[in-house]
Amino acid sequence: MKHRKLGNIDVSVIGLGCNNFGMRLDEADTAKVVHAALDAGVNFFDTADVYGNGLSEEYLGKALKGQRDDVVIATKFGAYDVPETLTGGHPEWIKKAVDNSLRRLGADWIDLYQHHFPDAKVPVADTLGALNDLVVAGKVRHIGCSNYGADLLGESNEVSNDRGFARFASVQNRFSVLHSEPLPDVIPACEELGLAFLPYFPLESGLLTGKVTPQGPPEGSRLAAMPEERKEMFLADWQLDRTRVLTSYASNHGRSILELAFGYLLAHAPVSSVIAGATRVDQIVANAAADGWEMTPDELGEISEIVKV
Repeated sequence: MKHRKLGNIDVSVIGLGCNNFGMRLDEADTAKVVHAALDAGVNFFDTADVYGNGLSEEYLGKALKGQRDDVVIATKFGAYDVPETLTGGHPEWIKKAVDNSLRRLGADWIDLYQHHFPDAKVPVADTLGALNDLVVAGKVRHIGCSNYGADLLGESNEVSNDRGFARFASVQNRFSVLHSEPLPDVIPACEELGLAFLPYFPLESGLLTGKVTPQGPPEGSRLAAMPEERKEMFLADWQLDRTRVLTSYASNHGRSILELAFGYLLAHAPVSSVIAGATRVDQIVANAAADGWEMTPDELGEISEIVKV
């Protein structure tokens, strides 16, 4: 497994998204997937305090027991308004949230602590000040954000520089070969500010695994279990059409659509690790083995033309 830098730590270019732990997977099945990921060379695990209402962190911590020095644990806070009339970016909530996450993970520190969603009710300087305190205290080694736009990334960087706070090391936003929204502004912002980019939904909830047929997603899959209105986010006609063309393109290059999905993202320099979820051992094994397509500029351009809206 190849590695890239996130801050001053090395992360596997394929990471394991832990959003299914505590929801679709119980503790035993979580352990199977996590151990398979470790065996496949994955060292980067991304969770959040809201996944499984905290069970994702708890199950992940138990599965990684005895491996702490060999893995990189990322978690997130502040997805929604929280108890006690606070909001997700409020310093008082951050202090409580990090201690709760450390307890559930059974860890002494968190490698990457990420603000899950921007909080318009709290000045970004207040959020960054609280996160800086966690770095100084040794509870957190790097801080990051998720679902931030380029303007807010720039503002956050300016605040950190002006006040001597720890800077964001990464931003985690939705990005796939079919969903290129970050490209116009966030990717260039990452290059300018020296931020790592962490794509989520890289496989569009399974659409880009090669297992969705004209008859629909396979039984038991995440897509199959979705309410009909949510399926439209991933199974619109244009998405299915482009996926068929991309699959053919990959095949003509001796590759799978899975390799194309990961290779396209990893061809963007700021991307440190592609975060893909898994509910079965075979899925994480397949994902971990799909990092081999180092795309040429010509290939990247051809794929960009295929998916151009």
